[in-house]
Amino acid sequence: MTDARTALPVGDGSDGRLGPYGSRLLHGWYATGGAAGLDEHLGRYGPTPLPGNPDAADRLVRAVEDAGLTGKGGAAFPTGRKLRTVAAGKGTAVVVANGMESEPASSKDETLLDLAPHLVLDGVALAAAVVGADVAHLCLPRTRHDQARALREAVEERQRLGLDPVPVLVQELPHHYVSSEETSLVRWLNGGDARPLATPPRPFEKGVGRRPTLIDNVETLAHLALIARYGPDWFRGAGRPDAPGTTLVTLSGALHTPGVYEVPMGLPLGEVLDVAGGATQPLGSVLLGGFFGSWLPAQQALRVPFAKSDLASLGAGPGAGVLVALPAHVCGLAEAARVLGYLAAQSARQCGPCQFGLPAAAADFAELAHGRCSPGRLQRLESRVGLLAGRGACRHPDGASRFAATALRVFADDVRHHLIHGPCAAAGYEPVLPLPPAPAPDDRDWR
Repeated sequence: MTDARTALPVGDGSDGRLGPYGSRLLHGWYATGGAAGLDEHLGRYGPTPLPGNPDAADRLVRAVEDAGLTGKGGAAFPTGRKLRTVAAGKGTAVVVANGMESEPASSKDETLLDLAPHLVLDGVALAAAVVGADVAHLCLPRTRHDQARALREAVEERQRLGLDPVPVLVQELPHHYVSSEETSLVRWLNGGDARPLATPPRPFEKGVGRRPTLIDNVETLAHLALIARYGPDWFRGAGRPDAPGTTLVTLSGALHTPGVYEVPMGLPLGEVLDVAGGATQPLGSVLLGGFFGSWLPAQQALRVPFAKSDLASLGAGPGAGVLVALPAHVCGLAEAARVLGYLAAQSARQCGPCQFGLPAAAADFAELAHGRCSPGRLQRLESRVGLLAGRGACRHPDGASRFAATALRVFADDVRHHLIHGPCAAAGYEPVLPLPPAPAPDDRDWR
């Protein structure tokens, strides 16, 4: 995929208006073509508008609620409600900024932390002030060590100027698919493995150090920093009433300029893809939401607005803003089989569905895509996929089940062809989905 930063044209939205493609979080990049250091950041925004008393903190939470900000890590939980819940918890709170981005098809969080790190750190400081935290953790994968070093330098520079109310600790965690799950962060920060925990209790009740813990995606925190400055009406100046604001999206596949972009919520998916120059060839389908997401036929998907309510009717959702455009000539079953094999290898192996069910389903799917699958084996695959959801110790089997089930539905014609004739010629084409070389982790890799 093209480096996200090379795909961003220059423009300006620094006065609070929408810049090119609806830019807000990335308007510094559009304006200058470079990452924003602290001097540039302060010159553009001024100091972080920290609430100085409980009434001011409450006003900020109300502004977030009125803005309609929801989490940008995939779950889309209302951010204002999360802030209130943690602030009302028993004991001194902890803030965790989630920049792990374990989804291979996404690079929005990495790009944001590269280009506008101080906007994220402003959001961390504001969240800490609102919930009464005495420490904050910024979690990144160990594979991005250079970025972690740059962020530590940014944190130290802010500390020297006394900009932040609490210390911010940049943490480097093992890089596995499930390690970005919020309970994995809590478990690792508490000295354990970066594997999901069974719940309850949820982190907002008893998280890091068994204290109330606010865990927010780094993009969510950057939006918080802008709402604190410009207010909820400004935030709602983009998007739709039921899907306000802008969002970062990672666009890849058969597009002229794949990369990370910022777009208003509610745009039809076809217009979102046009932001990346449009398709290079006829599309057969779109993967929405990444490897825990849903496949949609291109003809149907391109007309649907990028908004939770519209996508829910199709069994999909915005997720973490991943859209992959799959050409019509590519075998979707072969693409899906690769991903299911990856997900099976990346499980935490803590429960039956992950340890046995997901590898078995992935093996059946691989047989369907590349071998001679019988109708009986297809029925077994469909049964196994149906049994995965809702039975795991974490959401990993649920996401894999949704991915597999929508692939079987959207690529039904390919399924029939493979059953009758065996693998199609397209199954041997160069893969489209971005899949990293990631061997199955052993028990020593989780800490």
